[in-house]
Amino acid sequence: MSITADQIPGYRVGTWKVDPTHSEVGFSVRHLAISKVKGKFEQFDATFVTAENPLESTVTASAEVASIDTNEKNRDGHLRTGDFFAAEEHPQLTFVSTGVREENGEFKVDGELTMRGVTKPVTFDFEFGGFGEDGYGNYKAGFTATAVVKREDFGLTWNAPLEKGGLLLGSDVAITLDVQAALEK
Repeated sequence: MSITADQIPGYRVGTWKVDPTHSEVGFSVRHLAISKVKGKFEQFDATFVTAENPLESTVTASAEVASIDTNEKNRDGHLRTGDFFAAEEHPQLTFVSTGVREENGEFKVDGELTMRGVTKPVTFDFEFGGFGEDGYGNYKAGFTATAVVKREDFGLTWNAPLEKGGLLLGSDVAITLDVQAALEK
Protein backbone atom coordinates (compact mmCIF):
# COMPACT_ATOMS: atom_id res chain seq x y z
CA MET A 1 0.00 0.00 0.00
CA SER A 2 1.25 3.45 -0.87
CA ILE A 3 0.25 6.73 0.75
CA THR A 4 -0.42 9.91 -1.21
CA ALA A 5 -0.46 13.54 -0.09
CA ASP A 6 -4.23 13.79 -0.55
CA GLN A 7 -4.71 10.94 1.95
CA ILE A 8 -3.11 13.04 4.73
CA PRO A 9 -5.53 15.76 5.88
CA GLY A 10 -3.82 19.18 5.87
CA TYR A 11 -0.63 17.95 4.17
CA ARG A 12 1.36 20.67 2.39
CA VAL A 13 4.48 20.44 0.28
CA GLY A 14 7.33 22.66 1.38
CA THR A 15 10.19 23.32 3.76
CA TRP A 16 9.54 23.23 7.50
CA LYS A 17 11.74 24.49 10.35
CA VAL A 18 11.57 23.03 13.84
CA ASP A 19 9.99 25.30 16.47
CA PRO A 20 12.37 24.87 19.44
CA THR A 21 9.94 26.46 21.91
CA HIS A 22 7.41 23.70 21.21
CA SER A 23 9.79 20.78 20.63
CA GLU A 24 12.10 18.53 22.65
CA VAL A 25 15.00 16.24 21.80
CA GLY A 26 15.06 13.75 24.66
CA PHE A 27 16.62 10.45 25.64
CA SER A 28 16.58 7.91 28.45
CA VAL A 29 18.94 5.17 29.59
CA ARG A 30 18.71 2.50 32.29
CA HIS A 31 20.53 3.55 35.50
CA LEU A 32 21.57 1.32 38.42
CA ALA A 33 19.67 -1.47 36.64
CA ILE A 34 16.49 -0.28 38.41
CA SER A 35 15.30 2.93 36.79
CA LYS A 36 15.88 5.29 33.89
CA VAL A 37 17.67 8.61 33.72
CA LYS A 38 16.21 11.06 31.25
CA GLY A 39 17.85 13.98 29.54
CA LYS A 40 17.49 16.36 26.66
CA PHE A 41 19.46 18.65 24.42
CA GLU A 42 18.50 22.29 24.88
CA GLN A 43 19.92 23.48 21.53
CA PHE A 44 18.90 21.74 18.33
CA ASP A 45 17.79 22.46 14.79
CA ALA A 46 15.99 20.56 12.06
CA THR A 47 14.67 21.11 8.57
CA PHE A 48 12.00 18.94 7.00
CA VAL A 49 11.13 18.99 3.32
CA THR A 50 7.75 17.49 2.51
CA ALA A 51 7.50 16.24 -1.08
CA GLU A 52 4.53 15.70 -3.42
CA ASN A 53 4.99 12.02 -2.58
CA PRO A 54 5.17 11.94 1.24
CA LEU A 55 7.52 8.94 1.06
CA GLU A 56 10.08 11.15 -0.71
CA SER A 57 10.19 13.69 2.14
CA THR A 58 13.52 14.39 3.88
CA VAL A 59 14.87 15.59 7.21
CA THR A 60 18.21 16.91 8.44
CA ALA A 61 18.71 17.58 12.14
CA SER A 62 21.40 18.39 14.67
CA ALA A 63 21.78 18.84 18.42
CA GLU A 64 24.53 20.66 20.28
CA VAL A 65 26.25 18.20 22.65
CA ALA A 66 27.26 20.96 25.09
CA SER A 67 23.56 21.73 25.63
CA ILE A 68 22.89 18.34 27.27
CA ASP A 69 20.70 18.57 30.38
CA THR A 70 19.91 15.63 32.66
CA ASN A 71 18.89 17.83 35.58
CA GLU A 72 22.22 17.12 37.32
CA LYS A 73 25.10 19.53 36.61
CA ASN A 74 27.95 17.14 37.51
CA ARG A 75 26.52 14.33 35.38
CA ASP A 76 26.05 16.74 32.47
CA GLY A 77 29.70 17.77 32.77
CA HIS A 78 30.78 14.11 32.76
CA LEU A 79 28.63 13.41 29.69
CA ARG A 80 30.47 16.16 27.79
CA THR A 81 33.88 14.54 28.43
CA GLY A 82 35.75 11.88 26.48
CA ASP A 83 34.10 9.18 28.65
CA PHE A 84 30.90 9.86 26.72
CA PHE A 85 30.19 12.42 23.97
CA ALA A 86 33.62 14.14 23.74
CA ALA A 87 31.84 17.45 23.12
CA GLU A 88 34.98 19.45 22.26
CA GLU A 89 36.01 17.04 19.50
CA HIS A 90 32.44 16.21 18.38
CA PRO A 91 30.22 19.20 19.20
CA GLN A 92 27.12 17.98 17.36
CA LEU A 93 24.91 14.96 16.95
CA THR A 94 23.44 14.84 13.45
CA PHE A 95 20.73 12.91 11.64
CA VAL A 96 20.19 12.83 7.87
CA SER A 97 17.29 10.84 6.51
CA THR A 98 17.87 8.30 3.75
CA GLY A 99 14.25 7.33 3.22
CA VAL A 100 10.68 7.32 4.45
CA ARG A 101 8.56 4.21 4.23
CA GLU A 102 5.26 2.83 5.33
CA GLU A 103 5.20 -0.49 7.15
CA ASN A 104 1.94 -2.04 8.34
CA GLY A 105 0.21 1.34 8.24
CA GLU A 106 2.98 3.06 10.25
CA PHE A 107 5.62 5.48 9.01
CA LYS A 108 9.34 4.78 9.44
CA VAL A 109 12.09 7.30 8.82
CA ASP A 110 15.43 5.70 7.99
CA GLY A 111 18.63 7.66 8.21
CA GLU A 112 22.16 8.03 9.44
CA LEU A 113 22.82 9.17 13.00
CA THR A 114 26.27 10.54 13.76
CA MET A 115 27.41 10.68 17.36
CA ARG A 116 30.97 11.08 18.59
CA GLY A 117 32.19 10.89 15.00
CA VAL A 118 30.55 7.50 14.38
CA THR A 119 27.76 7.20 11.81
CA LYS A 120 25.27 4.33 11.99
CA PRO A 121 21.93 3.60 10.33
CA VAL A 122 18.92 4.29 12.56
CA THR A 123 15.18 3.93 12.00
CA PHE A 124 12.74 6.21 13.78
CA ASP A 125 9.14 5.17 14.32
CA PHE A 126 7.12 8.20 13.25
CA GLU A 127 3.80 9.11 14.87
CA PHE A 128 2.12 11.96 13.07
CA GLY A 129 0.15 14.38 15.25
CA GLY A 130 -1.44 16.54 12.57
CA PHE A 131 -1.42 20.01 11.05
CA GLY A 132 -2.83 23.29 12.29
CA GLU A 133 -2.47 27.03 12.21
CA ASP A 134 -1.24 28.95 15.26
CA GLY A 135 -2.58 32.34 16.40
CA TYR A 136 0.07 34.14 14.32
CA GLY A 137 -0.84 32.64 10.95
CA ASN A 138 1.95 30.05 10.94
CA TYR A 139 1.09 26.65 9.52
CA LYS A 140 2.42 23.94 11.86
CA ALA A 141 2.94 20.18 11.84
CA GLY A 142 3.42 18.02 14.90
CA PHE A 143 4.87 14.56 15.37
CA THR A 144 6.74 12.24 17.68
CA ALA A 145 9.63 10.08 16.49
CA THR A 146 11.27 7.35 18.56
CA ALA A 147 14.25 5.05 18.14
CA VAL A 148 16.47 2.89 20.32
CA VAL A 149 20.23 2.77 19.77
CA LYS A 150 23.06 0.92 21.48
CA ARG A 151 25.34 3.60 22.95
CA GLU A 152 28.43 1.41 22.56
CA ASP A 153 27.86 1.36 18.78
CA PHE A 154 28.73 5.08 18.85
CA GLY A 155 31.79 4.78 21.08
CA LEU A 156 30.00 5.66 24.34
CA THR A 157 31.44 2.71 26.24
CA TRP A 158 32.13 4.11 29.73
CA ASN A 159 30.45 2.16 32.52
CA ALA A 160 31.02 1.09 36.11
CA PRO A 161 30.30 -2.20 37.88
CA LEU A 162 27.73 -2.29 40.69
CA GLU A 163 28.46 -3.98 44.03
CA LYS A 164 25.37 -6.18 43.65
CA GLY A 165 26.44 -7.15 40.12
CA GLY A 166 25.62 -5.65 36.78
CA LEU A 167 26.58 -2.27 35.42
CA LEU A 168 25.71 1.32 36.29
CA LEU A 169 24.38 2.13 32.81
CA GLY A 170 22.30 0.20 30.34
CA SER A 171 23.28 -0.23 26.73
CA ASP A 172 20.01 0.83 25.10
CA VAL A 173 19.31 4.54 24.74
CA ALA A 174 15.74 5.48 23.86
CA ILE A 175 15.55 8.65 21.77
CA THR A 176 12.27 10.58 21.73
CA LEU A 177 11.68 13.59 19.52
CA ASP A 178 8.55 15.61 20.22
CA VAL A 179 8.46 18.10 17.39
CA GLN A 180 6.40 21.00 16.17
CA ALA A 181 7.59 22.55 12.90
CA ALA A 182 6.47 25.59 10.94
CA LEU A 183 6.05 25.74 7.17
CA GLU A 184 8.35 28.43 5.77
CA LYS A 185 6.49 31.20 3.97
